[in-house]
Amino acid sequence: MLQAAAIEALRKSFPQIADDPELLRALTTTARSASLHSGQTICHQGDHCSQLALITAGSARVFKLAESGREITLYRVERGECCILTASCMLSRRPFPANATVESNLDALLIPEAHVQRWMSSSESWRRFLWNLLAKRLGDVISLVEEVAFRRMDERLCEYLTAHASERGPVIQATHGQIAADLGTSREVVSRVLKDFESRGLLKLSRGSIRLLGKADMPKDIGLCD
Repeated sequence: MLQAAAIEALRKSFPQIADDPELLRALTTTARSASLHSGQTICHQGDHCSQLALITAGSARVFKLAESGREITLYRVERGECCILTASCMLSRRPFPANATVESNLDALLIPEAHVQRWMSSSESWRRFLWNLLAKRLGDVISLVEEVAFRRMDERLCEYLTAHASERGPVIQATHGQIAADLGTSREVVSRVLKDFESRGLLKLSRGSIRLLGKADMPKDIGLCD
């Protein structure tokens, strides 16, 4: 049985579940609380998924890793979500097809595999929650494929930088490798484009960080490359 604090976190993070008293009761009697630290591995490709985590704080990153060592981020799992790949593996009885790590300190409620499967038959609220999340994730992955296949890297990198700057201020704390993993390219490509941006006075590079200069003008300036 979950503690009162965990139940309250569940209510706030997953209102669609909390609105179904029967599902909420079933979840609070079967789930257990867990906390993981940034950098911890959650799942490797090929692993069997025995528990589904409902995230109440923090975030995780799901990614593919090539033999060359290059990574591409498929999506992030944040507060109010669960990993839909994990759920699909439980329902299809297939191994996990990617890798997952904790990106920021994470609190979660872990649901055993058997209950995830059972509630798909018995709970309309649970089915709706998972199907809605599946539709969102499928849209995210389709957008990622379109970005990687059809858009220029300088345009994509510009959007990435301006989006992160709008959230966190003009200084972005990220390595070239981290950015490359998010954009599905190599660190060398990211470094080359960033150095070009720096030579044009759009940003200043430092070890592990990037400071944008005149952020509002970046999209217009990048467009001059056409």
